[in-house]
Amino acid sequence: MRVKHLLSIEALSRAEIENIVTLAGEMKATRGRHAAHPLRHKCWAMMFAKSSTRTRISFEVGIRELGGDVIFLAADDIQLGRGEPIKDTARVMGRMLHGAVIRTFAQSDVEDFAEFSGIPTINALTDEEHPCQILADLFTIREMGRDLDSLKLVFIGDGDCNMARSWIWAAARWGFELRIAAPKSFQPPADLVARSGGNIVVTDDLAAAVQGADVLYTDVWVSMGKEDEAAYRLAQLQGYQINRDLLALAPDALVMHCLPAYRGKEISEEVLEEHAGTIFQQAENRLHAQKAILSLVAV
Repeated sequence: MRVKHLLSIEALSRAEIENIVTLAGEMKATRGRHAAHPLRHKCWAMMFAKSSTRTRISFEVGIRELGGDVIFLAADDIQLGRGEPIKDTARVMGRMLHGAVIRTFAQSDVEDFAEFSGIPTINALTDEEHPCQILADLFTIREMGRDLDSLKLVFIGDGDCNMARSWIWAAARWGFELRIAAPKSFQPPADLVARSGGNIVVTDDLAAAVQGADVLYTDVWVSMGKEDEAAYRLAQLQGYQINRDLLALAPDALVMHCLPAYRGKEISEEVLEEHAGTIFQQAENRLHAQKAILSLVAV
């Protein structure tokens, strides 16, 4: 089941998501001895306007392990950094490259690049969505023995960030229950939740949200581009930390964090270390999930 691009979770069907999650497991099991190298003799670009550790490393390694070559381009390395329209850059790169991985601010930039380049395009993070992280997380949750069909996942903290929005679409497409626990000023728009059609509860009652949860999930409180709001965000979100007191209300839950983590803020030092096995398995699984995506979009 091939896909032309990976631009958002919203644009995927449940069958496409399940195919990627299943293939990620196969990629992990056969690492170092893959029967096929679908990117052989192909060169991909990685265009990053936002800095990264896990995303850059996992994609560069993944492209090479699938037989391809990769060029890394920061914003200042190309004419986009000097104001060239994304559609013009796309038209040029589409004539020279076989695919692109883009990490940037505007979702429209990724979508426009896909349209005008004509080559497979992967969203490696925008302000709207982080689809590759979600797909790796779904694989991790299944790998940890949890049933995705009956899943109860609680997202804690900034409920209107790209990760929370991506989980909204994942829950809607797969059909599991999502609870978003956030202060009222950090909750996702009601029309977005309604449009998704998912089984989604949004509340500011953290204790009630975590009851019976299978997964407690959090992300940084100050996302890239929000640094000017740091003091306000930290003050508003300080009551939404994953810590031992909260875990006492959901003792069997997995604790997940997409990293980087700021200990003492969205998650306590002791809880992060106690659940480091899960959290860093998440990070590793970015490689395997992204190799699955790359193999499905390769032409």
